[in-house]
Amino acid sequence: MIKISGVRKSYGKKITLENINLMLPKGKVIALIGPNGAGKSTLLSLIARLEKPDYGTIHLEGQNTASIPLRTFSKKLSFLKQQNVYDLKLRVSELIAFGRFPHSEGKITQLDRDKIEEVISLFDLSDIRNSFIDQISGGQRQRVFLAMIIAQDTDYILLDEPLNNLDMKHSRAIMALLSQLAHEFHKTIITVVHDINFAANFSDYCIAMKNGEIHYFDETRLLIRKEVLEALFDMEFEVISNASTLLCNYFYKTTPLKIIS
Repeated sequence: MIKISGVRKSYGKKITLENINLMLPKGKVIALIGPNGAGKSTLLSLIARLEKPDYGTIHLEGQNTASIPLRTFSKKLSFLKQQNVYDLKLRVSELIAFGRFPHSEGKITQLDRDKIEEVISLFDLSDIRNSFIDQISGGQRQRVFLAMIIAQDTDYILLDEPLNNLDMKHSRAIMALLSQLAHEFHKTIITVVHDINFAANFSDYCIAMKNGEIHYFDETRLLIRKEVLEALFDMEFEVISNASTLLCNYFYKTTPLKIIS
C-alpha cells in the first residue's frame, strides 16, 4: 500500500501539487487522469523518489520512502518516465537487461536471463532483439522500455504515459497486460493515461487531478461519469455504458470548442 500524506511540491513560486492525501490499494490498476499541467507526472516522480516534496510524507508498505535503501527500493518499485534517453548504442536485449540490475548488480544470472527472455516474448520483441534502440520505431522503442520495467519485477510499477507512440493494437495489449499483472500477480500499477477510454475500461481506480489537486479518487466504475469528466476537462462528454464497457464520447459537440493557449 502507498500512503501519501499532506504532500506539497513547488518550483520557485509555482505550486505544482497542493495538499495531496491518498491511500492507494495494492494489487490494482490505478489510472491518473486529468488535463495537461494537472501535476500527474510530478506526483509519480515524488512517489518514485526522483524528487522530494516540500512538505508531507510518502509511505510504502508502512515505511517512509525517504528512509528505504536505494537497492531495496528499486526491488520494490519501478518507474518508466514520459521521456527516456535512447541515443545510446544499446541493443534491445541489452536495454531490457538493465531492468535486472537491482537484482543482479550487473552479474547476470540464469534467473535474470529467463526473465529477460520472458519479457522479450511477452512484448513481441524477438525479431528486433539485436537491433539498436536508436534504429527502431517510436512504438517499438516504447515497448522495449516497458519490457525493461516489467523485467525489473517489482511489486509497484509506475508508468508515465506508457501508451505514447503505440498503435491501437499494442495500446490495448499493454493495458490488458497491466490488468493481468495486477489481478493475477498482485502488482500495483499506477499509470498516467491520457486516453480516457483506456482508463475507463482497464483501471480499477482513477485519481482525477486538476490544477495540482486531487479532485476525485474512487473506483473507476463510480468515478467515470458525465459531470465528473466535464468538470475535469472543461468540455462536453457523453458516457455510454453496458455490462462490460464504458465509452467516453467527447467527439460530439453542441457548442463550438475553443482552443485556450
